[in-house]
Amino acid sequence: MKRSELLERLADLITAVQRPHPVRVGIDGVDGAGKTMLADELVAPIQRRGRPVVRSSVDFFHRPRAQRYQRGRHSPEGYFLDSFDYGGLKAALLNPLGPAGSRRFCRRLFDHRTDLPVDAVEEQADAEAVLLFDGIFLHRPELLEFWDFSIFVDARFEVSVSRCAQRDGSSPDLAAAENQRYIRGQEIYIERCAPRSRATVVVDNNDLTQPSLRAGAGRMAR
Repeated sequence: MKRSELLERLADLITAVQRPHPVRVGIDGVDGAGKTMLADELVAPIQRRGRPVVRSSVDFFHRPRAQRYQRGRHSPEGYFLDSFDYGGLKAALLNPLGPAGSRRFCRRLFDHRTDLPVDAVEEQADAEAVLLFDGIFLHRPELLEFWDFSIFVDARFEVSVSRCAQRDGSSPDLAAAENQRYIRGQEIYIERCAPRSRATVVVDNNDLTQPSLRAGAGRMAR
């Protein structure tokens, strides 16, 4: 389908979800799959349907560098297990926007570039808001219950690594040492957590101009 058709279809599906609190949408996928791009693209069509949008990313909830690399700088297991502060994410964002939440939330806690916490700004979400939250590893067991709708953005590693190389100046070689921590860490995630089968929908994003959409087997949160 055309990309514009994909965005309209996803916006329809997301805004059809009925909750007494903001709808929390997790947009998952491997590095370079196009998660952030898709989340940003969905803002306008969701707003056109009369819904305010809160944008955030798992990149705003990194753990400090010493914790991220405690198993070694090249450890795939460390990448999967130690990268993010899920307790902080739940307390600052996902719980406040969920059932019985206050809707007072913070969209970011940490700057991984400076390796320092940020001055967290508390905001008030509208009850009709939609949270578009992108990031890797979002269908791990400790996060599943928080997504009212979830998307797995699928792309082959040869495609996603090439995109990362264009974006970040990293090596496009899948076998390069600098890529192995990330590729293997994401393989561990896919093997253990089966995100394609847990997502509400799966977007094949190998061709950005001609993506495709299929239903997943994921259970939406209640």
